[in-house]
Amino acid sequence: MAGDVTQRVSGPLGSRTARRRPRTAAPYVLLGPALALFLAFLAIPVVYALYLSLQGMRIVEGGVFGTREEVFVGLANYRETLTDGAFWSGFGRLAVYGLIAVPLTLGLALCFALLLDHAGARARRLSRAAIFLPYAVPGVIASLLWGFMYLPSTSPFSYLTEKMGLDAIPFLEGTNIFPSLANIALWGGVGFNMLIIYTSLRSIPPEIYDAARMDGCSEWQLAWRIKVPLVVPALLLTGLFSLVGTLQVYGEPTTLAPMTTEISQTWVPLMHIYRSGFIQDDLPMAAAGSVILAIGTFAVSLLLLRVAQRRAFGGHQ
Repeated sequence: MAGDVTQRVSGPLGSRTARRRPRTAAPYVLLGPALALFLAFLAIPVVYALYLSLQGMRIVEGGVFGTREEVFVGLANYRETLTDGAFWSGFGRLAVYGLIAVPLTLGLALCFALLLDHAGARARRLSRAAIFLPYAVPGVIASLLWGFMYLPSTSPFSYLTEKMGLDAIPFLEGTNIFPSLANIALWGGVGFNMLIIYTSLRSIPPEIYDAARMDGCSEWQLAWRIKVPLVVPALLLTGLFSLVGTLQVYGEPTTLAPMTTEISQTWVPLMHIYRSGFIQDDLPMAAAGSVILAIGTFAVSLLLLRVAQRRAFGGHQ
């Protein structure tokens, strides 16, 4: 009986106490800087790019030759970009480049990570630093460095072949431009991906390795049947990073463009967008191309994440 009275009294009183509790501003203060940065550097630029992509530069009456004014054109910029053969040709080159760069980057990163995780590995810290070091080199510097290695007049490789009575190696001619560019991505990206996979390997409980060795598992079987399956989530994550990086390729071909005639101003989609915006002075067209590329990147990333989620967690959240 007494308990019932207490419940009847404490229930409404507790509710009134909860209603009277002053709201703290701490969550909003802590959230404020992140929200301000999100609005300033992501939300507002995205909204402005969408607005700009619906505008167009048109010649209107006025003056001797007319004047260029920004007018609303709806989806005309998107239609023109989507029917531009040069824009899609850039995606084709990007696909060839990605088919070379992404598998080789992940394969080499996995191999290096497995070698460093091997029980008999020596000088691990030095090896990790040596493999990771190219990632710290800015992309433009790396492109210039390799560009000088590719040019017949400065290339040490071509110097050696010429000394042997052979021709200079045509690194920047014809279809050789694809592996030459992919090599720059490999040089700079393997170390970063290796570090992610190696960290994932080090998180595997050593008891699993001990049990496998007691069952007669060799080091090769240990790597292939235990380590590789357990680091699949890390491989998918690095694959996503590499894929997004491939869609954003711009610096390497732009830096090598003055050294060869094989790289045009629209060689990849981002170079096409840059030409529209800053060479042809057509920012609305560049904004439409940027929106299309961003949507494509988001769709590919989402698809890969869904596949990764099903593979790693069996479809559970």
